[in-house]
Amino acid sequence: MSSMDVKELEVNKTLPYDPSLLKVNISLRQVEEIALTVSQRCHVTGANEIAWALRALMLTDLTTLAGDDTAANVRRLCLRACYPFEPQFFDKFFDRALIPEMHTAAVCVYPARVKDAYLAIQQYDKLDKVAIAAVATGFPTGQYGLQTRLQEISHAILAGATEIDIVINRQLALVGDWEAMYNEVVLMRSACGQRAHLKTILAIGELGTMDNVYKAAMVCMMAGADFIKTSTGKETVNATLPVGLVMIFAIQEFKRRTCQIVGLKPAGGVKTVRDAIAWMTLVNETLGIRWLRPERFRFGASGLLDDIERVVRQGVKKLEEDEAQKNVPVSREAAAAETFCKELRKK
Repeated sequence: MSSMDVKELEVNKTLPYDPSLLKVNISLRQVEEIALTVSQRCHVTGANEIAWALRALMLTDLTTLAGDDTAANVRRLCLRACYPFEPQFFDKFFDRALIPEMHTAAVCVYPARVKDAYLAIQQYDKLDKVAIAAVATGFPTGQYGLQTRLQEISHAILAGATEIDIVINRQLALVGDWEAMYNEVVLMRSACGQRAHLKTILAIGELGTMDNVYKAAMVCMMAGADFIKTSTGKETVNATLPVGLVMIFAIQEFKRRTCQIVGLKPAGGVKTVRDAIAWMTLVNETLGIRWLRPERFRFGASGLLDDIERVVRQGVKKLEEDEAQKNVPVSREAAAAETFCKELRKK
């Protein structure tokens, strides 16, 4: 991969360790009530559901992290990421100009499979559209020596990764050694440099308390994380709305104190379009609609794309049936669908 172009990215900078950012007292009951209220407001149907499903598609890191991953199934994953729908599917109800934008935000694989992903996405001519993310630093446990974890980052970047999803050292969080955790993540930020965005996985299911989730998020953001991510997907508890809300509180406070913007990535447990809409509603009502773009928000998921495809195909089929029943000219239906798609493209 020596001939690969090295592209410098805009990444967050490391800020000095500031223990005052860790002061917090979270009411679990209040957080759960807010999350429940938001989740009850996120029901959409019809063309609106199609639009939200396609928005979720564009925000997804399509993931495979299995022990039996091979070059062949990584290639299949990349094909689905680059071309989730056949082009002619959009002919009747959607503007053809949208077709090049119908892809996932990234694929996410183990470092050993990054080269396979790079070659596949290069073959589909989508390297500038679909990012390649690699989990690293001893995923999912992080129970490896520091030098080994840092070398894994370098290996993944050399193979073609432009995003690195690292796992934090949960042991340091559980004993409250936040400065030591900060120092480790600073080294990981440095290993990524400007060649890769850094996503820090908090593994919220293993942190014990909501206060620890907030503090771990703050430490990672001070160290220069571009995203904070809920989970590896391998824990018993993964992405939940209350935890997401606590991480959003941290993002908001960090932005207020430092003017630095950090993205959010729920991962593990986001399996349906309804799940995705609940998360997007939460983000929209707290961080704002401008956060619902790949630079600031992602879903880490392996099965979500299946449900997105089901919802979109069934929705389009219903549009066709309604059109046939009402005998409405295609142009009017197409115009309505195009309006939704234009809304979808807005930043």
